[in-house]
Amino acid sequence: MNPHLCKHAALAATLLVSPTALLAQQSTLPGAPPSARAGAPEMPARTLAARSPALIAILDEHVDWSMREDPVGASTRGDLRFNDQLRDESPAAGERRLAEIKDRLARLRALDRSAFTPADQLDADLLIYELSLGVERAALHEEQMPVESLNGPQIWLPQLGERVPMRTEQHRLDWVARLEAVPEHLAQITEQMRLGMAAGRVPPKVVMGHAIDAAASQADASMIADPAKSPFFAPLRGLAKNDLIAVRARRAIAEGIVPAFQKFHEFLRDEYTPACRETIGYAKGVDGPRAYDLALRSHTTLDLSAPEIHAIGVREVARLRAEMIALIPETEFPQRASLAGDALLAAFLAWCRSEPSFYYTQPEAKIRDYRAMCKMIDAELPRLFATLPRNPYGVREIPRFAAISSPTAYYYPGSLKGGVAGYFMVNTYRLDQRPKYSMLALAIHEAVPGHHLQVALASELEGQHEFRALSSYTAYVEGWALYSEQLGLEMGASPSSAGGRGLYAEPMDEFGRLSFEMWRACRLVVDTGMHAMDWERQRAIDFMLANTALAQVDVEREIDRYISMPGQACAYTIGQLKILELRARAEKALGDRFDVRRFHDAILLTGAVPLPVLEAHVDRWIAGERG
Repeated sequence: MNPHLCKHAALAATLLVSPTALLAQQSTLPGAPPSARAGAPEMPARTLAARSPALIAILDEHVDWSMREDPVGASTRGDLRFNDQLRDESPAAGERRLAEIKDRLARLRALDRSAFTPADQLDADLLIYELSLGVERAALHEEQMPVESLNGPQIWLPQLGERVPMRTEQHRLDWVARLEAVPEHLAQITEQMRLGMAAGRVPPKVVMGHAIDAAASQADASMIADPAKSPFFAPLRGLAKNDLIAVRARRAIAEGIVPAFQKFHEFLRDEYTPACRETIGYAKGVDGPRAYDLALRSHTTLDLSAPEIHAIGVREVARLRAEMIALIPETEFPQRASLAGDALLAAFLAWCRSEPSFYYTQPEAKIRDYRAMCKMIDAELPRLFATLPRNPYGVREIPRFAAISSPTAYYYPGSLKGGVAGYFMVNTYRLDQRPKYSMLALAIHEAVPGHHLQVALASELEGQHEFRALSSYTAYVEGWALYSEQLGLEMGASPSSAGGRGLYAEPMDEFGRLSFEMWRACRLVVDTGMHAMDWERQRAIDFMLANTALAQVDVEREIDRYISMPGQACAYTIGQLKILELRARAEKALGDRFDVRRFHDAILLTGAVPLPVLEAHVDRWIAGERG
């Protein structure tokens, strides 16, 4: 997923702290104010028949509130009532949201659950979990640290025009209204950051450099002279120069957005970054070790301590290292027969990073090949999936201003209701650092059957309350995408069931898959190492370089990402291991009756849930399949 969006813990916590909160469908709430915009889909009445009216009212209220509090998220989900607004980031709005969450949580806990259906019980438990986590995380005041290299308005705002509907004149008018709201939005974020500075709640200084540069790119004075150069004008470039909407947009950019970003850039450079801390560990921040413990619990949905997660990572790194060494003799590495063990792997990794044939020289060629690869994977999906999403996806290049500090790729969700496709976003900055052999695993992870398939299906769920489309848990979402990388072994003309390696038939593609799995296993070691065990940044970089084929630039960006987003990167392998465990359990219990397509339906058609809830659900599914 997109790291700018993917501080995925509980919905409530995200709504408290993130301007690009997790997205939800919208129900019509009795007594709600009239819609400001059309486009709020209603929940089918048939799904309400046997449900608790009191619970449904709270769920409806929560969905409606979520859309109002996250106008951008509402737009990208097809609810256009707030399509001309940006989120209120003021401290007063944050205090109000927290009070409303506490009130909703108290009313939810007070409900009489004696007549609840199983669906009622699950939805109530999930909302209690998310709201409780939101209250707990609110004490950390994460809204006071909204900016670093990978996150912040300098990254997500200039890309917003590609993610919201832009089909009608009203959509374009709404877009201009949002442009006019940007200066106030930046002022509110600055106010929050100053509160953080006063409290000593600031990010590590090491992750701020690219944030300053990204803000400067939106403050370029040339965009005052020609506002059409700004990415904020990109959705309107087809309009005539004298079109009133275009005129208004150019004024908003030249007189509002560029000066506001100039001020924001100066604040980041001259005030904020000098006040940031030299330490990198989250436990070293003003909120102490409890902050990292809560981050791990939020992202993994499990009560695993940092030492326990670290130990899992060490074990997985050793396993994958052995598999990588065993594969090298199948490659064209010149020293494959003259070296062995650790020396062989070290020399091979150096070759992978330096062999020119592994790298593109033209961005267009890389994007073209990714598109062809995705088309090939699409045709393999019916073999493994009974239910596929209706919304399509595409492949796009990450904009230059974001690419410098971005990871190698990410996924932007779309919306069938909003008329916006999902997008697999590809980084073409420093092509000499982005190898071809990792592309297949990356496409599977970010597009299909990884993020796009799972996220699009979750947004199209039927027979469940819209609240379930709001929920997103890192361990589930990223665990599924990492599990999906291994599904490439079961695709193609020679799948693993026939003794082959499926789509990874070429040894270097298989090495790319193993290296990517190793990359995620290394995260368990370096994330806990830096945030709980006093590892320095360079030690984490060296560990990643020694165990993965990632290029130096990708390793450095990744390490800075883990510093910026404590605990998030640990959820990938934790979630993958749980899904693999559940599949092995189902295969053993069902034997010849095991159907992988039905198993994947069981995993995906619940929507995102915490791992303990997923495990209980799969156990019930296994019992039902046994008959």
